Amino acid sequence: MAQTDIHFTDHDIGSAGFGFFAQIRMMAGAFWSSTVRLRVLVLTSALLAVILATVFAQYLLNSWNTPFYNSLEQRNLPAFLEQLRVFAMIAGSLLVLNVVQAWLNQMTALYMREGLSRDLVDQWMKPRRALKLANFGTIGVNPDQRLHEDARNFAELTTTLAIGLVNSTILLVSFIGVLWVISADFAFTIDGKSIAIPGYMVWAALVYAATASILSNLVGRHLPELNTQRYSKEAELRFALMHANENLTAITLTNGEESERRRIQQAITAVLILIRRLASAYTNLTWVSSGFGWLTTIAPILIAAPVYFSGSLSFGGLMMAVGAFNQVNTALRWYVDNFRPIADWKSALYRVSVFRRVMCEIDDHHQEGADLQLANRTDQAIVLKDLVLAPAPSASGAERGLRLDGEFVIGQGERVMVNGDPGANRHLLFQALAGVWPWGKGEILLPPAQDLLFVPQKGYFPDATLREVIAYPHAAAAYPDAQMAQVLETVGLGRLLERLDARDRWDRVLEEEDQARLRVAHALLIRPKWIVIDDALETLDPETQKQLIAILDAMTETTIIYIGRSENFLSIGPRAIHLQPLGAPLA
Repeated sequence: MAQTDIHFTDHDIGSAGFGFFAQIRMMAGAFWSSTVRLRVLVLTSALLAVILATVFAQYLLNSWNTPFYNSLEQRNLPAFLEQLRVFAMIAGSLLVLNVVQAWLNQMTALYMREGLSRDLVDQWMKPRRALKLANFGTIGVNPDQRLHEDARNFAELTTTLAIGLVNSTILLVSFIGVLWVISADFAFTIDGKSIAIPGYMVWAALVYAATASILSNLVGRHLPELNTQRYSKEAELRFALMHANENLTAITLTNGEESERRRIQQAITAVLILIRRLASAYTNLTWVSSGFGWLTTIAPILIAAPVYFSGSLSFGGLMMAVGAFNQVNTALRWYVDNFRPIADWKSALYRVSVFRRVMCEIDDHHQEGADLQLANRTDQAIVLKDLVLAPAPSASGAERGLRLDGEFVIGQGERVMVNGDPGANRHLLFQALAGVWPWGKGEILLPPAQDLLFVPQKGYFPDATLREVIAYPHAAAAYPDAQMAQVLETVGLGRLLERLDARDRWDRVLEEEDQARLRVAHALLIRPKWIVIDDALETLDPETQKQLIAILDAMTETTIIYIGRSENFLSIGPRAIHLQPLGAPLA
């Protein structure tokens, strides 16, 4: 049976017809279906109104230049004072508009981040999806980086850049007309010949801004790719630090500090190499952005100087032309001035959209010819028929599969122990029963999902109160204190009764033995009809194993399937199912 490699990487998806505009469509669709859409649209409408009012006020301020500077040139004190009064009104209005716009900017960014973060988490936490993603190659590595940092960057930069682009566009449309009117009759003399260029200042602004944009593109063309690589390396560094912190005891007892120090230092080096490359790229870009920034101080005066010195333009008219040129140039130079955040935004867009695309499509990806059928049925039995479970396509050659020939029916109330040859990876059967292992062929029929409880090797204890941990993922309020007390007493954790409402890191506070007892208490509390256990008791001392197995065995109406080699479970006389190694690769 042929297999299709579904080991996803960012590069694979980015090169598979998922270019820039496809990324935009993906995120636009996510926004349109989000719960924050209406709030963002209302805020956007308010922002547009404020921007229009701000541009109109700036237009008035630019027109104010002519009478103000003419009053200075003419030494007309009453006119000067009157223009100061006009300035105070315009500037005051602009101040209020700027404050309102700043608040609207922040609120829009907040709701954009809320919508994006909630959408990504909802996609990630769909049943079985997060674990599938973790097995699908590098795209599933460090999802916290994409869910947190990349989502934050993308939401905030999208808001900031979109508002800036709209503002610059309106400025450009408004002031390019003003600049054209001002310079429509500009003419200057060269060698006794009068030369008139309609809209002279407009063309000069266009050439000036275009030159800056082209140079910025050439100098900063590698920034998006470098930012993407940096995000990835930062995530790897954070994971290395977190992984070391969570395993300090094991590291210390094995004297592994030096090894971990080297590993973390290597991660830091990888980040620093990229930061150094980014620093060089940003420095080169600063030559362009700062150079044109300082040149802009004098460029409009130099451009209009021939007309002014020819006597065709008053001093007030010159300053009005300079002001209009600066507004048009600012609008045209928006791309230049924002090249760095645009590069950052494109990197965040790529990482977030690729991540979301994989999550949306991961459930639909199957191997060619794969024939592992998993279904829930209403009658109370588990059926395993001609199973062949293979390692993941992206796995190393060291990973093993398993084979179970024939048909096995497990009825309600049975005790079953699934074991096998050392070459059979029996953990794959547990994952296949849980619906998170798609690679293989055969048929698995299960009872209704709500009747099943899967107990993996390592338990999960949420950061919550003890009563919430015992009931997880069900609502703790559904179980009265008396029932909680009964199950804790049964498993030998009666001393924890007074801490039912305490919130703690229970995976660290409790010893391994008590954690196992707590997981059995959970099974007693919810009373499932079927329990499938994956080697969860192997590391406990024999006496604890006997106690917990006896407690589980007392649940006479519950079927217990133990996948492992526990001698104590074998002592209760379970039915045995023997797994065979896969041998040759699945074909």
